[in-house]
Amino acid sequence: MVLAGRNLLIGETLAVALGALRANKLRSALTMLGVVIGVAAVVAVVALGRGAQNSVNARISALGTTMLTVIPGQVFGRGVASGSDRAKLTLDDANALAEQGQVLTAVEPEMSQNMQVQYGSKNANTTVIGTTANYLEVRKYEMATGKMFNDAEDRGRERIAVLGAAIPENLGASPQELVGQPIRIGGLQYTVAGVLASKGQTGGFQNPDDQILIPINTARFRAFGSDRIRSINVLAPSEAQIPETMADIERVLRRAHKLQPGVDDDFSIRNQSDFVAALGETTQIFTSLLAGIAAVSLLVGGIGIMNIMLVSVTERTREIGVRKALGATRGNILLQFLIEAVVLCLLGGIGGVILGAGGAIIMNKVASWATSVSVMSVVIALLFSAAVGILFGVWPARRAAALDPIVALRYE
Repeated sequence: MVLAGRNLLIGETLAVALGALRANKLRSALTMLGVVIGVAAVVAVVALGRGAQNSVNARISALGTTMLTVIPGQVFGRGVASGSDRAKLTLDDANALAEQGQVLTAVEPEMSQNMQVQYGSKNANTTVIGTTANYLEVRKYEMATGKMFNDAEDRGRERIAVLGAAIPENLGASPQELVGQPIRIGGLQYTVAGVLASKGQTGGFQNPDDQILIPINTARFRAFGSDRIRSINVLAPSEAQIPETMADIERVLRRAHKLQPGVDDDFSIRNQSDFVAALGETTQIFTSLLAGIAAVSLLVGGIGIMNIMLVSVTERTREIGVRKALGATRGNILLQFLIEAVVLCLLGGIGGVILGAGGAIIMNKVASWATSVSVMSVVIALLFSAAVGILFGVWPARRAAALDPIVALRYE
C-alpha cells in the first residue's frame, strides 16, 4: 500500500509538472530553443568531424597502408637546408631497390610534370606522370575502360597514355570515345590505351583523377628529357613488416648513393600508416575542439532554463503554498520543478538531435560534405542535455521547496 501510494504521488507530481509546461507553451518552447541549438550544433559538428576523418582514412587506405614512399631529401649547405634544391633520385635507385630489396613486394618509380594535353579543339593543363606498368597494383587503381600499358611498351618507349577519370570530361569526350584515339601531350602525339576508374577528389590534396600516365622510359627520353624522379613507391609484404622494409630501403639506397657511416640519409621514407594515424589524431583534436565550442551554447541554454525556472518559482509562489497546505512535502515540490527542468532539456535535446542529424544529412546530399552521425554522439548529447536540466534545475527547485507555506499563501 505504501509503495502504491508513493507511485501515485510521483505520478501526480509528474502530471502537475507536465501540466505547468503545457500551460505556458510559448515560454517552454523559447526556453528549449537554447538547448535545441546547442545539441544540434554538437551533433552536426561531430558528424562533420567523423565524416571528414572517415573520408580521409578511406582515401588514404585506398592507396594501401603498406605503401612506403621514398622522396629526395633536402640538400644541406653549411648546416642549412635549402628550400628549393633537393637530393637526386633516379631510375637507377628504383632499379637497385627492385633488384636488391629483400623485404618488399613491388617498386614503382614516378616522375611528373605539368603539361598541356590536346584532343581536337579542346585542351587542358594536367599532371603527366611517367611510371611503370605496376602502377595499378601499387597505387590501388582500377581501369574503367581500355588497358594499362605493359613492360614491353615501356621498354620500347612507346607513346601510349592512360588517362585519369577527370581527363575525358576536361577534353569534352567520353572515356569510351577516347580509347584508341590520338591526343597530343606537350606537342607530341600519344595513343590513349585506357581510362582509369575514379578515385574521387580529397579536399586539400591534388585531384588523383586529374592526371595522365605514360611509360617512364617514354617520359625520360621523349617527354621530360631527365632521369630525375619525384618519388619511389614501395609495397611492404604486410603492415607488420613495414619497419623491416624501411630498413631494407635505407640499406639499398645508402649503398647506391655511397653514403659513409655517420652521414645522414639524402632521402626520406614516408610511412602511409603513420600518416593515417597522425591525420586521424589531428582530425579528432579539431572535432573535439569544435564540439567543445558548440557545447558552450548548450550551457548557455541551461542558464536560460535556470533563469526561466526562477521566474516560474516567483510567479507560482501562491500555487506552491496551496500544494504545501494540502500536504505536499518539500521533496514533492523539489521533484516537480526538477521534472520540469529535465523535461524541457530532454525535449530540447531530442529536437536538437533531429535538427543536427537532419542538417548533417542535408549537407551531405546538397553540398556533398562527408558527414557521419554517430549513435554515441546522439546518446551523449541527450545525456548531457538531461544533466544540464538537473544541474540548472536544482537551484530553482530547492528555492521552491524551501518556501514557507504560510508566507507563500499570503504572496500576491
